[in-house]
Amino acid sequence: MDIKKHLFGQTKTGEAVFAFDLTNEAGTKATILTYGAALQSFVFDKCDVVLGYDNMASYEAQDKYMGAVAGRFANRIGGGTFALNDETYILCCNDGENHLHGGTVGFDKKIWAADIEEDVLCLRYTSPNGEEGYPGTLCTEIRYRLDNENQLHIEYQAVCDKDTILNLTNHSYFNLNGHQNGSLEGQEVRIFADFYTENDAKSLPTGVIASVANTPMDFRDFHPILERIDQDFTQLQYGNGYDHNWICNAYDGVTVRKCAEAFAEQSGIHLTVYSDRPGVQFYTGNFLDGVVKGKQKANYEKRSGFCFETQGFPNATAYGHFPSAVLKQGEWFRSCTIFALEKR
Repeated sequence: MDIKKHLFGQTKTGEAVFAFDLTNEAGTKATILTYGAALQSFVFDKCDVVLGYDNMASYEAQDKYMGAVAGRFANRIGGGTFALNDETYILCCNDGENHLHGGTVGFDKKIWAADIEEDVLCLRYTSPNGEEGYPGTLCTEIRYRLDNENQLHIEYQAVCDKDTILNLTNHSYFNLNGHQNGSLEGQEVRIFADFYTENDAKSLPTGVIASVANTPMDFRDFHPILERIDQDFTQLQYGNGYDHNWICNAYDGVTVRKCAEAFAEQSGIHLTVYSDRPGVQFYTGNFLDGVVKGKQKANYEKRSGFCFETQGFPNATAYGHFPSAVLKQGEWFRSCTIFALEKR
């Protein structure tokens, strides 16, 4: 596996942003930016299957977390507050009344330090105590590796000098017919989950663990993404489509197991997602709006890409029956997600 570094651009404040091309023996290539630790491109069988941008001006103009690592806390925290060790912490509310994806300047907008260790790209960011309202100085490392089986491994690790909360994910948008295809028509999804966390009208979990059975949320077998997305079902109306946390089966906190799959008949490309996390947010790009032109001047309109965001549960701090999001002082958080591509 080969890794090559080149200058991608500069931020508005003059900071250099670098791109790293990870290329395997089959010619599959993943391009990672130091801005947001973002997956900018993922080319398989001559098809670029992730949405992204060609320049830094577009990355700084967009607000869709395109391909980036979201943190410190991916997804939503209700009311922008959480209690920890008898203290209440106040975060910004950048999604109506909720805190979303780490706040106003989350990990998706940071410049990450980068090193190459043999066939691994290591990206590091240190978040100071109090940044976006979170307690503790948090040291985070994201490790990207592309193997010769066309599997992109994303390994997360973090440690903090105080008790804090943490939820990291990658927010790539996939279109298996190519980033410029413009529609999810003909693409199917399977999610290995019997339950999901029910949302309220603000896309915030209510605490209810709901069965997918006999609902449009049932992806235990392959279903076209768009087949049931506009059905008269309250959860879909709340999210303007799919934007929910599915509870992945067989979670034990350790095992990296199959969580989700997707397939596009037109391209023949199949995606498998493996993770050791308890949940996956399946999001169908309901709020993509085409305002910022994508790569090759592509229009990323509503539902032109989907996300599989492997994660802890949204608003986990509010519910004792959700897996804990607390990272104890000095303890290491470690997690792995794999995006595997193949032709069928």
